[in-house]
Amino acid sequence: MADGHIRHGLFFAHLALEKLLKAHVCKHTGDLAPKTHNLARLAALAALRVNDEDLDLLADMNAFCLDGRYPPHVLPSTSLEEAQTYMKRAEGVLQCLMQQL
Repeated sequence: MADGHIRHGLFFAHLALEKLLKAHVCKHTGDLAPKTHNLARLAALAALRVNDEDLDLLADMNAFCLDGRYPPHVLPSTSLEEAQTYMKRAEGVLQCLMQQL
């Protein structure tokens, strides 16, 4: 798989997390979510209880937002194995967030 496809996949995973967290922010605050892509910040604004492992994932996933939105920002390549691990972890967080919505 081409590295660009891995990066795009991780970007879309970040995007899914971002949108779901923004829904939580709207629900919690009764207002629009701020214009930020920082997943950990959004989780805090939504007053979600997030364990340390999931919070670390949210912080790590922020890098894939930059890479997807701002292509000149070059990150080290992510191997297929690393990407699969991120995707599996992101799926778990997404499911947990969906259950809390």
